[in-house]
Amino acid sequence: MTLKFEEIVVDCHDFRTLGHWWEAALGWNVIDESEGELELQNPDGSKPTLLFLNSPDERRGKNRLHFDFVPDDQAAEVERLLSMGAQRVDIGQGDTPWVVLADPEGNEFCVLAARS
Repeated sequence: MTLKFEEIVVDCHDFRTLGHWWEAALGWNVIDESEGELELQNPDGSKPTLLFLNSPDERRGKNRLHFDFVPDDQAAEVERLLSMGAQRVDIGQGDTPWVVLADPEGNEFCVLAARS
């Protein structure tokens, strides 16, 4: 048996607003936007995609799953994301080489230091 990683589903309150925020943040393409969902894909066509769906549920505590990103320039990328509406988040990470941010609906993600 073989499993293929198809998509990551992000439950949110406003799938259009959050999906388009991530579209701009990642530079990915909208491949489907219909009633109740928006799907993004890397421009190179690779999987997984990100599928944003409306959910009435509230978040409780720290995310159990989050994204890690490695930019060329961590400081510049953090500032770009903050200017787009991301917020710095303290989840108890202490002094680390990565920055924890949250998207407009409070979903945490990390911006790691550039790798050599």
